[in-house]
Amino acid sequence: QVLWYETHARGFVLHKTPISVASQFSAYMKNRQCAWVFTSATLSVGGRFDHFSQGLGIGDARACSWDSPFDFKQQALLYAPQDMPDPNNESYVEAVIKVVAAVIEISRGRTFVLVTSYRNLNAVAAYFRKTINFPLLVQGDLPRTELLERFRSLGNAVLIGTSSFWEGVDVKGEALSCVIIDKLPFSAPDDPVLQARIDEMQKCGANAFMSIQLPRAVIALKQGVGRLIRDVNDRGVLVICDPRLYTKSYGRVFIRSLPSMETTRDIDQVAQFFNQE
Repeated sequence: QVLWYETHARGFVLHKTPISVASQFSAYMKNRQCAWVFTSATLSVGGRFDHFSQGLGIGDARACSWDSPFDFKQQALLYAPQDMPDPNNESYVEAVIKVVAAVIEISRGRTFVLVTSYRNLNAVAAYFRKTINFPLLVQGDLPRTELLERFRSLGNAVLIGTSSFWEGVDVKGEALSCVIIDKLPFSAPDDPVLQARIDEMQKCGANAFMSIQLPRAVIALKQGVGRLIRDVNDRGVLVICDPRLYTKSYGRVFIRSLPSMETTRDIDQVAQFFNQE
């Protein structure tokens, strides 16, 4: 068990979280002799289901995956800008802002900018509040439902969000034609539950990065990418600013986990894609 707490203005909250639920959940399944079906668009990592099944203590299981019903080859384009600094570099957020500014001019707004931290959200939002030529919606300014309603109705807005906007958000049609992701969404290292699970994995001599951190980041990225194409008639550009997609060996795991789509590192091809509308 992991014991930790959060402080608030008027008090604090104590949390007690198991390091692993595998043994309890496995026993629960064995006590109920029936068919179990788990289904989601984000269960697999690099085409494999090990991360999910091991986390729940599932032994023998028949695992299947099917391609998306959407034609990503025709409907989507992945743009990975060149010459981006390392995400740990102080100039990284500034470089991301330059990419966002260039892309939203080409896409004529109609963009989700999904960032991985509130710090980045505040930095990106502060810049565009002064410079943007399109309606700007920022997480925290209004309730999520109202932000989404405005985004849909405006038709050319730019929405900057983190956390909850990476999943469970459905915007069909031209109002959302571009999704820009600032960084590969690795969990914050100061998460006490994650750190406890990493420590436990290392005690067993296992590779915590490959077993926990990488799969979690891949699943989170798939959720963010899933905001782009929501209908058979949707078209859009996915922008992933993080250079580790190509400079790190684990970047291939992210790429294999995404729908197969045309890829470019040339912003002129982004313009060509939108000119085909």
